[in-house]
Amino acid sequence: MLNETSQGVFTIAVTPFLPNGALDFDSIDSMVDAYVERGATGLTILGMMGEAGKLSAEESIAVVERVVARASVPVVVGVSAPGFAAMSALTKAAMDTGAAGVMVAPPSSLRTDAQILGYYHSAAEALGDVPFVLQDFPLATGVQMSTDVILKIVADCPSCVMLKHEDWPGLEKISALRAASDQGARRISILCGNGGLYLLEEMLRGADGAMTGFGYPEMMAQVIAAFQGGEIDRARDIFDAYMPMVRYEAQPGMGLAIRKHTLAQEGVIAHPTLRKPGGTLTPSTVAEVDELARRQRHKLASLGL
Repeated sequence: MLNETSQGVFTIAVTPFLPNGALDFDSIDSMVDAYVERGATGLTILGMMGEAGKLSAEESIAVVERVVARASVPVVVGVSAPGFAAMSALTKAAMDTGAAGVMVAPPSSLRTDAQILGYYHSAAEALGDVPFVLQDFPLATGVQMSTDVILKIVADCPSCVMLKHEDWPGLEKISALRAASDQGARRISILCGNGGLYLLEEMLRGADGAMTGFGYPEMMAQVIAAFQGGEIDRARDIFDAYMPMVRYEAQPGMGLAIRKHTLAQEGVIAHPTLRKPGGTLTPSTVAEVDELARRQRHKLASLGL
């Protein structure tokens, strides 16, 4: 089960589709295998970059069942929903299948600290004793969660065991949360997102790892391994080799299409299909991505990777 000590790389998984938009179960298998082989210590599915909102309830459960059955690492399932009935139903199905925990993002309707606290109190009650990840991603949700609000949720909700930190900029928030823990506040795991844009700095501030996606998921594992080994300069060199692609993939509205193109080029999934509505890449964009990949391979070879 997911707990406060979880660390490492929980790769945010895409949801593979066939060219006609149907779920691609064979690619789910190859994707899970590839993520684990490339250093994932956990997987997170049905997140925002997993096109969860485009799946039916039945499809969501089918994806959970397939991933959990295939994975040799803990699986966290995104269960964010407008209402608690749907959230509870998917949570029960996921945990019955063998998931390690769930992730809950705040709905965009929340505006005040009191509303945010009330929502997560109710969410924790609806989930029961299931461990959950608090997703703090204001750029996507529009919900601003202060450090004090996060600490209050963590104090009030024992089943909240992890923060998925995706505030941007948010390095000071990590420092503040860790300082509060040093002074006696309950400490939970912090895994960071944003496509790995600030991964090394986040680790230096006290994060426990990454919970994010990227077309080359091994980047997170390589950077964290170097960091944990005390090789900070090597961690920087590895990150620098991937940085042009990280930056390119971070483009709003294009990131998932770029990521799926990369994963398809790498043979991780069979098709780069996004379920409609979804972005498509122009030939010019594809050429740019492929050139970045070529230069990236050259830089990694010089590092012995």
